[in-house]
Parts: sequence; structure tokens; C-alpha cells
Amino acid sequence: MLNLFADEIIINAIKEDITNADLSTESIYIDDRDAEVELIAKEDGIIAGLDVYKRVFEIIADSYKSHVTFQEFAKDGDEVKNKDVLMKIKSTVKVLLSSERVALNLLQRMSGVATYANKLVKALDDENIKIVDTRKTTPGLRILEKYAVRVGGANNHRYNLSDCIMLKDNHVAASGGVKEAIERARAYAPFTVKIEVETENLEMVRAAVEAGADIIMLDNMDIEMTKEAIEIIDGRATIEASGNITLENIKRYRDIAVDVISSGAITHSAGILDLSMKNLKIN
Repeated sequence: MLNLFADEIIINAIKEDITNADLSTESIYIDDRDAEVELIAKEDGIIAGLDVYKRVFEIIADSYKSHVTFQEFAKDGDEVKNKDVLMKIKSTVKVLLSSERVALNLLQRMSGVATYANKLVKALDDENIKIVDTRKTTPGLRILEKYAVRVGGANNHRYNLSDCIMLKDNHVAASGGVKEAIERARAYAPFTVKIEVETENLEMVRAAVEAGADIIMLDNMDIEMTKEAIEIIDGRATIEASGNITLENIKRYRDIAVDVISSGAITHSAGILDLSMKNLKIN
């Protein structure tokens, strides 16, 4: 999954952590030696971001004109258990020590998102409904977090503002109403671009259907209103349920005829998966 954008994120993270030198490591190792360290899971979860993790070591090894090799025992998407050894990394002591924090920070964050996404999918337990993320991502880490969502078994909503037209409450207010907003969007958009509109009540749902929205978001509607909205739409648009949907309440949508559930919590409320680098052995 690595690309130039991911590399840029990784390099910026390294620059943030090492402005000119790793003083701790440089102070203790003049004669750098080869060593090996293990990547170990400290809790159960879904692992995501191993290529990103390895890339940190590769970039820092290049800066030291050194070498690095990996022995992998897990791959992205695997369910890992507490105390599992996921990888062994072999390089010089300087490379291993200087890479540790940035590599773990990125891997733990991505694995935390994948783990939370997986829990949402299992809690809903409905193959007919796609669970998707939102743009409520950590600034600068979107490409990594959205990848992690997919690794966890969920799906992606639009990547950014250039992906589709999504008319939220303030867009509707600025246009004078749902119908007006959709008409303006339709006149502006290329035929390849879908138009989604956020609705908060049944009157807005009716207006969205009549104006020909491709996707209708039911925002913060209770289950009874959601069911009424589904009847009004009657298959004429893709239906997305959204608004404060979390691990604790997502199962209320099971077997309800919505097509998509979007959850900002999948990224903004995901914690990290606790991982550690241990058992350093110097050759």
C-alpha cells in the first residue's frame, strides 16, 4: 500500500522526531554494531501498517548508510494475540534505536483503527450494510487511517472534498433548501460525480428524493424515523445512516434496510493497539 504520499508522511514524522541527531543513541554508540529486536503485541487486535513500520527503518538505515532486514510472522489484517512475536528486525544498533518510536507510533495508530473497524463490523453483523469511515481523520494521516479501515474489514467513504459532492446542513442552508442545493450541484457537477445530501427530517428526505439525489444521508435520526425515511426513498437513492454511531449502539441498525453506515468514531475514537519492541540482542 506504500506510495509517495505515505513516504512523505513517514519522512515528516522522522523529521519531527530527529531534527539533527538522535542524541541518546549517538552518545552511547561510537562503534555501531549489528543487533536484532522483536516486535511484540501487548494486546489482542488487528495488525495494520507493517509496510509503513518497515519503511521507517529503511529510511533511517539509508540515512546511516546501513542495512536492515525483516523476518515477518504476521501480515496486515491478521488477528494478533497478546505476547505474539510479529516480526524480527535486524540492523545496526543505531538504526534500531533511532527508528523505534516513529515506527511504533504509526503502526500502533493504524492497528488501533483497524481493530476498532473490525469490532464495528462484528458488532453490526449484517453483510448487507457497508460500514464506512468519514473525513474525521488525524490531520496528515488520512491515507494511512483509511487504509487501516479497509484492513479492519470496513470501507471508505470519500477520501476528500474532490471525490464527490456532499451537501451537508450548512451547504443546504447556504443554498436556501435541499431542492435548491441539489439543483445547483447538478448543474455544476460532471456527469461522473454523484451527489449526496444530508437530511435531518422526513421533509428534507422527500425534497432530496424529488430533486434526484444519488445518496441520501439520514443524519441523527432515531430508528423509527429511519424506517419511515427508507419507505419514502423506496429504492430511489442509496441510503446512508450517520450521526453518533459507535461500537456501543451500531447493532440497532442490524437488519434495517440502509445501504451504508458512516461513523466518524471509526477513526476519531479509535485508540492504539499496544505494541512494543523488546529483546534487543547485540551480535
